Amino acid sequence: MFRAISSAQNESIKELKLLMEKSRERKETGMFVIDGWKEIVMAKEAGYFIRTLFIRDGSLYKKEVDTVWPEETPQVLIVFRDLFDKLSFRGATSSAIAIAEAKSHSLSDIQLKQNPIVLIVDAIEKPGNLGAIIRSADATAADAVICTGISTDIYNPNVIRSSVGCVFSVPIAITENEILLDWLKSKGFQILTTSLKASIRYTSVDLKLPTAIVLGTEATGVDPFWEEHSNQNIIL
Repeated sequence: MFRAISSAQNESIKELKLLMEKSRERKETGMFVIDGWKEIVMAKEAGYFIRTLFIRDGSLYKKEVDTVWPEETPQVLIVFRDLFDKLSFRGATSSAIAIAEAKSHSLSDIQLKQNPIVLIVDAIEKPGNLGAIIRSADATAADAVICTGISTDIYNPNVIRSSVGCVFSVPIAITENEILLDWLKSKGFQILTTSLKASIRYTSVDLKLPTAIVLGTEATGVDPFWEEHSNQNIIL
């Protein structure tokens, strides 16, 4: 059912703004926001449950929504243009915003192919950087991105935007260093750390083996934990 909204005081609009602005709200409710029709479709195709659609008045039509949801359509709210443009990070260039249900991101969810390559992102803080790494993982066909000691929310709108929606298509797990190390050893991974200490070019390493590449922070680099358990330091 399509319903029109013109007031910023509407309860659905208030919920949307809270989820956009507050990481705590996203964690407590298990819901998050997707800004952009392309990214919404990518999330739907990746199996995410889209609960509510906010459509910029005049931008999308029922047939387009029905094409993506041929059976069960989410709640659809048509938002007047001036209000929508204030809500969207992209303003008038966006046509839709969605509230979606988050997924779990445990190591047990990761499905590995033969001789996989995974990226380990340790203690990352900036959402934009995490999104860029996820986008790079997608471009290089890495099998997964695994986050340890993470202090940013993977459903932060800046992560979604900078990943260009790849946060939905790239398998992602969140765990701690010790648990991940045991998991990597049980799967026969070689561990490569991006460090300048006694390092070699990554092209000199046999990447046909199961490989985990550890990326550190801009400020401090790779955590000593991973340098201690690394098989080789590399330069990308």
